[in-house]
Amino acid sequence: MKISDYNYSLPDSLIADVPADVRGTSRLMVLNRANGTILDKNYSDLPEFLDEGDVLVLNNTKVIKARLKLTKENGANRELVILEKHSFDNDWHRHKALYRHKLNVDDKLSIGDSVIVIDEIIGDGIAIVRCKEDLLELTEKYGEVPLPPYMHRQATPADVKRYQTVWAKEMGSVAAPTASLNMTDEILTTLKNKGVKIAYLTLHVGLGTFLPIRTDNVEDHHMHQEYFELPKQTLKSIQDAKNNGKKVIALGTTVARTLEYAHKSLKLIPSDISGEADIFIYPGYEFKVIDGLLTNYHAPKSTVLMLTAAFAGWDKLLPAYNHAIAEKYHFFSYGDSMLIL
Repeated sequence: MKISDYNYSLPDSLIADVPADVRGTSRLMVLNRANGTILDKNYSDLPEFLDEGDVLVLNNTKVIKARLKLTKENGANRELVILEKHSFDNDWHRHKALYRHKLNVDDKLSIGDSVIVIDEIIGDGIAIVRCKEDLLELTEKYGEVPLPPYMHRQATPADVKRYQTVWAKEMGSVAAPTASLNMTDEILTTLKNKGVKIAYLTLHVGLGTFLPIRTDNVEDHHMHQEYFELPKQTLKSIQDAKNNGKKVIALGTTVARTLEYAHKSLKLIPSDISGEADIFIYPGYEFKVIDGLLTNYHAPKSTVLMLTAAFAGWDKLLPAYNHAIAEKYHFFSYGDSMLIL
């Protein structure tokens, strides 16, 4: 299987570099993966397609203001992006960071009254840095929202709120679970009033989610790890839905990856579980947990596009993407959404 097969042509004008004026007013395409039929709806119409007893699973990770602009001792400007939280990398005084431009071991970078020291150069633009202050607190004080590069702009104060879900809780991501950015408290309330169960998990999204695949053979690509926590209450809700013939809908590919990675836990007595998910889902994969996927429109040849193609079928998804382009839907993080059932 070739990654280059999962491609499409997207006009730059359809890439959303700013959010909708009002959260929740985006468009929603509904795709029937059995027959390929398409409905053009508004995001606020979502409750029409979920039934009493269904479970909608959300990712409650919180994006940290991970981008830091610092100054070397010689006055040169440098930039670090403090990377996501992992179970094995949870020391916020010594942590991995992505860097731009040349850095050396023992370089000292200042920001405000604080100094970050380069402890180790790992390679591929990643270093281990250390600081007397808590780096997580430092990002909250001095950091900027790490907007995706394709937006070609600096983060604004508005992005602090809009590049974050309304229920964000657990700090540790360096990229938003973007399918959730359109969801509002009002829509969630409507779903709850209809009898839809809202459940949560945590997966800290890393930059690797959005990095291009560098090999054309699908089997040669190795997924990055992402730390997750799956509460027993969520597992119990999913078990109940399955036992009662109800749907489990993942809000975003981060939720889909987590649930599919942990699918064996659904056969056990529910308990809190956590780990490092590294599952790469591509066409041919048989989904074991989710019955629906609410997601945004993804970049060509990306791992998230391939996951979506695996769920919908590429023969159904590609025509839906072409329809979205023809109807001028907005793409990527701040764009419109698609519900696949």
